[in-house]
Amino acid sequence: MPSNRADVTVAERFLGAFGAHDWDAMRTVLAPELAWSMPGTGTISGTIHGVDAAISRLREIVGRGVNTELLHVLTGENGVTLSLHNTAEAPDGRKLDEHLATVLTIRDGKVAAIDSYLSDVDGMSSFFH
Repeated sequence: MPSNRADVTVAERFLGAFGAHDWDAMRTVLAPELAWSMPGTGTISGTIHGVDAAISRLREIVGRGVNTELLHVLTGENGVTLSLHNTAEAPDGRKLDEHLATVLTIRDGKVAAIDSYLSDVDGMSSFFH
């Protein structure tokens, strides 16, 4: 049985680029046809397509001061799921405290799709309003 180590390596590169805010490195991890879904009604919600849109979303998340803690890396047949805990506080006192699963579908050594599942969709929508 394969170990899916290559997929974990892609996920590690994704996390490293995100943590370092290295958008050039992130561009090497994301597939041109990338689609990323996020529930809710906030400014980062909906489905976006393409690397530029993904970088814009990531910049907005970082720009809001979100602290992302990696809890677990789960491997599957088609990619990797990152179990994360996001926290932040806006200048006006709004708080973000959510757990999420970020599912990375990996094809040909690149992230081809991201699907985000949140524990507090309303809280995220309010924070990213």
